[in-house]
Amino acid sequence: MIKYRATVLWLFSLVFATIHPAEAQQLAKKVTRIGVLSPGALPLGPLEAFRQTLREVGYIDGQNITIEWRFAEGKNDRLPQLAEDLVRLKVDVIFVINTQATQAAKKVAGTIPIVFARVSDPTRTGLVASLSRPGGNITGLSNVADELGGKRLELLKETLPHLSQVAVLWNSGNPGVALIVKEMEFASPRLNVQLHSVGMREPKDFLSASETLRKGRFGALFVLDDLLVTSYKRKIMDLSQENRLPVISLYAEFVDSGGLMAYGPSIPDMYRRAAMYVDKILKGVKPGELPVEQPTKFELAINLKTAKQIGLTIPPSVLARADKVIR
Repeated sequence: MIKYRATVLWLFSLVFATIHPAEAQQLAKKVTRIGVLSPGALPLGPLEAFRQTLREVGYIDGQNITIEWRFAEGKNDRLPQLAEDLVRLKVDVIFVINTQATQAAKKVAGTIPIVFARVSDPTRTGLVASLSRPGGNITGLSNVADELGGKRLELLKETLPHLSQVAVLWNSGNPGVALIVKEMEFASPRLNVQLHSVGMREPKDFLSASETLRKGRFGALFVLDDLLVTSYKRKIMDLSQENRLPVISLYAEFVDSGGLMAYGPSIPDMYRRAAMYVDKILKGVKPGELPVEQPTKFELAINLKTAKQIGLTIPPSVLARADKVIR
């Protein structure tokens, strides 16, 4: 028996003796892989808040974690392939942005945990069983955007009392955004506002969408700024200035770029919270037991410089409620 044990120990020592010291160190210290799947493109922008929060809780990219970034660059048909790439890399968790990316990841992830953000209604789009008990391997943060569609129209109508025609620019391939449009359509009759849908599914659709916006006699433009639409942010702002067209959107980032107003949750805050969910999962918490988090604070941002450029006066009643004002 003693001779047998000595032989086994000798074999183990022989195996490890053939491993290069650097390889042995790598075996001793596992590097966690985190996959990020986004319909958008570089630069990171608000996504930097995700990486920064991971750093703050002890995960350093290039040291004890590797972040595998995958960007569809506005081409939603690339999302399934990019999701498969992350699965092949055997990432430990996948962080996904918006409903379409989450659906793509869910189809191929198997048991790999998924954390999502910027998803309008994960239950109605079939991503989770319920908000309190998501079940399976998926959880994340909802932006509750569909429930705010009516509120945003009310703000727009209060700002422009004579408003009757509103164009809605949106990604018609995003089922989460489709829920927001339905909510707005439900609210529009009581506000005496007629909505005109201007949808786009891929980058090449923006040309025809912009022509529609130029030719239409709209009193305002509602931009449902998912990552496909925001890739044309600068061109949308140029069109707004040329046609003196007020733009209202979901997130303050659009106001920073020249939009008139926005009402909704903070994107960087959602990404920070998502990083905390990733941390919990990597420490052993099952994603299906983490409730889907909904934002509790919504910010009204107003750009007074833009208002002046298009000859618009913001009513004091609206301005007084603003959380952020660009002068």
